[in-house]
Amino acid sequence: AKAPIQRLVDRVAEVFVPAVMGIALLTWLVWLALGAGYEHALIHAVAVLVIACPCALGLATPAAIMAGTGVAAQQGILIKDAQALEMAHRVDTVAFDKTGTLTVGQPRLLGHCAGAGQDTNTGLSLAAAVQQGSEHPLARAVLAAAQGLPLPPAQKVQAVPGRGVQAEVLDRNLLLGSLPWLQSQGLDMAPWAAEIARFGQAGASLSALAERDAQGGLQGLLLMAFGDEPKPGAREALQALRARGLKLVMVSGDNRGAAEAMARRLGLRPEDGEVLSEVLPGDKAAQVARLREGGHVVAMVGDGVNDAPALAAADVGLAMGNGTDVAMHAAGITLMRGDVALVGAALEISARTVAKIRQNLFWAFAYNTAGIPLAALGYLSPVIAGGAMALSSVSVMGNALLLKRWKFTDRPVG
Repeated sequence: AKAPIQRLVDRVAEVFVPAVMGIALLTWLVWLALGAGYEHALIHAVAVLVIACPCALGLATPAAIMAGTGVAAQQGILIKDAQALEMAHRVDTVAFDKTGTLTVGQPRLLGHCAGAGQDTNTGLSLAAAVQQGSEHPLARAVLAAAQGLPLPPAQKVQAVPGRGVQAEVLDRNLLLGSLPWLQSQGLDMAPWAAEIARFGQAGASLSALAERDAQGGLQGLLLMAFGDEPKPGAREALQALRARGLKLVMVSGDNRGAAEAMARRLGLRPEDGEVLSEVLPGDKAAQVARLREGGHVVAMVGDGVNDAPALAAADVGLAMGNGTDVAMHAAGITLMRGDVALVGAALEISARTVAKIRQNLFWAFAYNTAGIPLAALGYLSPVIAGGAMALSSVSVMGNALLLKRWKFTDRPVG
């Protein structure tokens, strides 16, 4: 696909080429009118055509893009979309998914509390049974904590996107998921009020297991608290992005307390609106759209299946290479190492590539602006014009290849 700036160059060329042919014809006619011989006038007209050959104009953008994408790949940044490469330098807001993007994505079960009259091990065994086929990070944490416990088979498993899962285990109708969802289904959280407050202050993510009885009521079986760790270097990478003047936003489905606690560990500022909590997976794209409607150029960084719509909705989507194939397919840029610092690198190589494109276009037009009048006035022979035209192409290629020397640092561009 062509970069937007290349399409602009193509439109300019549509006017430039006929104009040059007209100037060449006019040159021939004027020299004839001034009494020059047919052959002499034709040489000047040919010199105009040769010096104006738009090779450098055609090479300016693709040469810079190929050099930029090549050096980006060497740094672990796979750019699949030329439009994303060109747009990234204009980004002023970066939205991050939390789990797996800013955090390690391997949460642990930090604590649990059985409901009144319930057995903790039984509750943990049932929770693991419900989730034994799931790839969700919290499900893996439950399964790890339930090692050694019996896992009865689950039937009629039904996922409720962004909320939880329902299943039947040992003829028991079970629901496992977020506290707001279970509350909306009728579960009374009052017996766990103290534990919810204690885990919330610690910044834990909470979910619960409940059983629906024959009358349709819900009984709490097990409250579970999960914790994750920030990715190594994520805090420093976010500070570097802020130093570049970028607005940062973390988007999380966690409750407000847990999301803000993790945000502070990452150096984000919840009081400045840098945390969006309790966002359902299907609402992430809407949050990105809302940021764009506010006049921002938004980059979205994510790794999961539920991040794909938000990656597609953003001006620039960046997928972590350790994430899902769906996320990488939806994003224009893939960060192959899953390193948050590569977000800054992607934005910087975009800025440098666009700068090279503009430099190349300037020199391409400068050659023509200076060369066409000289050729028309008879100061350039076709041989010299041919050499100058070739030199312009070489200079454009050489300038683009200077991008190969680029190495990313955390310092802002400029």
